[in-house]
Amino acid sequence: MFGFYRVASAVNKTIVGNPSKNAKEILTLIKEAHNKEVSVVVFPELTLTGYTASDLLLNQTLIASQNSALNTILENMKEINSIVILGIALIDADRLYNCAVVIQSGEILALVPKSYLPNKKEFYEKRQFVSGRDIVKSTTELLGKEIPFGVDLLFTDNKNMTFGIEICEDLWAVTPPSNHMASNGANLLFNLSASNELIGKAEYREELVRTQSSRCMAAYVYSSAGVGESTTDTVFGGHAIICEYGSTLAQNKRFSLENTLITADVDLERLSWLRLNESSYCDGRRKKTRTIKVENLPTISTLQRDINPMPFVPSRYTQKKHRCDEIVQIQAHGLIKRMNHAHIKKAVIGISGGLDSTLALLSTHRAFEIMNWDKRNIIAITMPGFGTTNRTKSNAAELCKALDVTLKSIDITELSLKEFEAIEHDREELSVTYENVQARARTSILMNIANKEGGLVIGTGDLSEIALGWSTYNGDHMSMYAVNSGIPKTLIQYVIEYFKANRAITHIIDDILNTPISPELLPHEDGTIVQETENIIGPYALHDFFLYHFIKYGASPSKILFLATIAFDTKYNEESISKWLKLFLRRFFTQQFKRSCMPDGPKVGTISLSPRADWKMASDVDFEIWLDSIE
Repeated sequence: MFGFYRVASAVNKTIVGNPSKNAKEILTLIKEAHNKEVSVVVFPELTLTGYTASDLLLNQTLIASQNSALNTILENMKEINSIVILGIALIDADRLYNCAVVIQSGEILALVPKSYLPNKKEFYEKRQFVSGRDIVKSTTELLGKEIPFGVDLLFTDNKNMTFGIEICEDLWAVTPPSNHMASNGANLLFNLSASNELIGKAEYREELVRTQSSRCMAAYVYSSAGVGESTTDTVFGGHAIICEYGSTLAQNKRFSLENTLITADVDLERLSWLRLNESSYCDGRRKKTRTIKVENLPTISTLQRDINPMPFVPSRYTQKKHRCDEIVQIQAHGLIKRMNHAHIKKAVIGISGGLDSTLALLSTHRAFEIMNWDKRNIIAITMPGFGTTNRTKSNAAELCKALDVTLKSIDITELSLKEFEAIEHDREELSVTYENVQARARTSILMNIANKEGGLVIGTGDLSEIALGWSTYNGDHMSMYAVNSGIPKTLIQYVIEYFKANRAITHIIDDILNTPISPELLPHEDGTIVQETENIIGPYALHDFFLYHFIKYGASPSKILFLATIAFDTKYNEESISKWLKLFLRRFFTQQFKRSCMPDGPKVGTISLSPRADWKMASDVDFEIWLDSIE
């Protein structure tokens, strides 16, 4: 299903030294995972014997009982096509190895040994085990069959999933084996662990798993031994964690006396394409690996994952101040550098009373505050025309007054009428010409005043408008420095709210946020805006969602549609989403020529459409195959 796979971390009730009883609990969890359509489930380290069996692992009776219990599990798994990863002790060449055994449909697919053996303080694994980090291109005998054995093994379905396995301490090493697995294509990593509980260790452990998933650009599934382990000297809490590319998708409540199973749907297609689109992943060194092919995995009938409808906006409110501080600092310092370099002391901004010009003004004001520059050198210009309402004009004027910047008002009505006359355009014909004459008149005024005052024209257009080409070429499309060019519309709304902390402008910002988005180029009706942008091109929330997934990892339109129907299931139906997605694609492809000559502006997030750095595309690409993929 569009590259999604359901994975699971299981923590079984454990009786140390009793593999047959442990096998019963393990089978219960395996059947539960299979019923939940899990593709791969991982269990704790030394699952069948218990990790704290210690020196008994060198005893013939325990190893024989373990192997018998493993055989019982295989016999009961013949109709189960979920992949199961268990921890066992393996004897090979008269050495004992701490291993992961990979099972599917009653067959052992492979064995992966542990590379790093902890041997300090409460851990003393070298008493029993030998490191397997040098075992490659090898096989071993288990339960009468020859099985692939080594640290060079990866497992793939030849579709979207390639996974690798490491064991406990391997993750804590300076160079975890998962680094090499990821460099060789593993986008899903599993860890069988026996990590005891200490004060603060659980938080560190979760951070370690989460960080490793980020570093490897992978999903990481971790399972640690539970409370059934011996408490002679240590206590085990049974920590289960599932992370994806730096985010924790699921984690259990530790110290459970019962079996626990957590699941999450990981987007492995996204991870693979992220590797192509971002970072230096492709520079990682590749090693020779052996690949085990897996087939007939369970398929997900219904996606069980929240899809964020606002991918550009932080999901946690507690992050708001920090995130907004960062955004405004980037905008302000980008502008400071440009003005200092150009030896310019004044900023010229067209103020409409809308979202974009409001943020541009506020960020410019912050730059002047940082540098202790005279705020009267911010020249804000309102340019009312045929569609300007008293509401927006009043908000713009009040904001400028509260910020103590210079405010000028220049009515463009007469200028536009003269332009209509010059080009022989009927003023009653409310066409694109009618609108663009006004937009270019405003830009011309801003540029000319900047020349007169020795100032810099601050662009107000945002990332969403740049993506859609929702600007007038050589009109509001152009400026001398575009401070909003890296910020999408949904994030601009979020950042403007942050400025409500300034009580002097709170009521103004509230009204600006509640004003319909409009270029106000068509005549209003008794002060009411008639030209609402989102009625014409669609909701910006949808377009920002489309933009994120299309640019971030090159998602196909069909996948974007699938995700959007989940993210916006209570707000927009599939037909409506499909309609606006098609419009987004048409505009995105056909408006590249505007992006090819867009002005400089600071990159704020991971997505930017600057033709100089982040997005290079021919202006005349045929987009038929993208539209066809929706159908």
